Amino acid sequence: MGQDLAVDSASIGIAAAGAHAERLSNLVTSQRAIVDRDTGLDLYRDMTLGRRFEDKCAEMYYRGKMFGFVHLYNGQEAVSTGVIGAMKRQHDWFCSTYRDHVHALSAGVPAREVMSELFGKETGCSKGRGGSMHLFSKEHHLLGGFAFIAEGIPVALGSAFTSRYKRDALGDASSNSVTAAFFGDGTCNNGQFFECLNMAQLWKLPILFVVENNKWAIGMAHDRATSDPEIWRKAGSFGMAGEEVDGMDVLAVRAAAQRAIERARAGEGPTVLECLTYRFRGHSLADPDELRSEQEKLFWAKRDPLKALERDLTEAGLVTSDELRGIEKEIDAVISDCVDFALSAPEPDPAELTRYIWAED
Repeated sequence: MGQDLAVDSASIGIAAAGAHAERLSNLVTSQRAIVDRDTGLDLYRDMTLGRRFEDKCAEMYYRGKMFGFVHLYNGQEAVSTGVIGAMKRQHDWFCSTYRDHVHALSAGVPAREVMSELFGKETGCSKGRGGSMHLFSKEHHLLGGFAFIAEGIPVALGSAFTSRYKRDALGDASSNSVTAAFFGDGTCNNGQFFECLNMAQLWKLPILFVVENNKWAIGMAHDRATSDPEIWRKAGSFGMAGEEVDGMDVLAVRAAAQRAIERARAGEGPTVLECLTYRFRGHSLADPDELRSEQEKLFWAKRDPLKALERDLTEAGLVTSDELRGIEKEIDAVISDCVDFALSAPEPDPAELTRYIWAED
């Protein structure tokens, strides 16, 4: 029976790859962000940091240096960089899931703090109390990673409500922050998703519901789990804006995010932004990844967002390949540094076991 299930899932995966290929080909690719040299380099640097950081996490996990559940983001970097890079750091707010390392890095949390948290060290952004799935940084406006699907969406909704309340009820004209809530396709059949969409549209809250549709909810193929696989269309039921975008194209994601952010700041309410993407690794590092077909994986590997951005930047004459190789060396040095820092960092003090459970003065 297990073998039959694997074969069935694999065949579904192949069919799904074809369906998603058709969806990608029908997207309005002309609506892509135009970037200058410096912005292009920043995008490439951020995406490379996310990719190399996650690769190092896999290495540390398999060497027995990192424990617990670890869910990596490889392949989805264009979504994090495209959305967060279009927003304002330390002004706007970000809410993640259990796949939160790269969101934290894009939000500006130092690599040292993220890696320390994964090692459970006191120098981690959550003081070693959260681990991989619970990264948090008030300073960088990261509202947290959450282990359960849809758990972070109401938190993000509260953040967006606060922004609107400060402006409308308290008279703070400068209050125009936007919140981005990231979550996967598996979340979109959850009640909290629909309840929060309703409230956000009712109150015209400044929030982006960013769906990272990587086609799989652990081992469940997206097309098997929902009556309408085009998630962005669900926004129409609430009268809000919805858009789907090639989530492997950072310039397309950036442009879509900019449009949504502009609407949010203008008081025009929320947007459901469905990013068609793919994770290059299994659901977690404990997942043997046997259900996805090799044909499907190959299809998406050819759409690697880092390679796509390199083509865009070099063909536009903005950068050279040598410059990008130089950035990769810089990032490798950052990764080596953050691992060394985390390994040598102190463990949390046992005397402070109950600290951070309650609010402190």
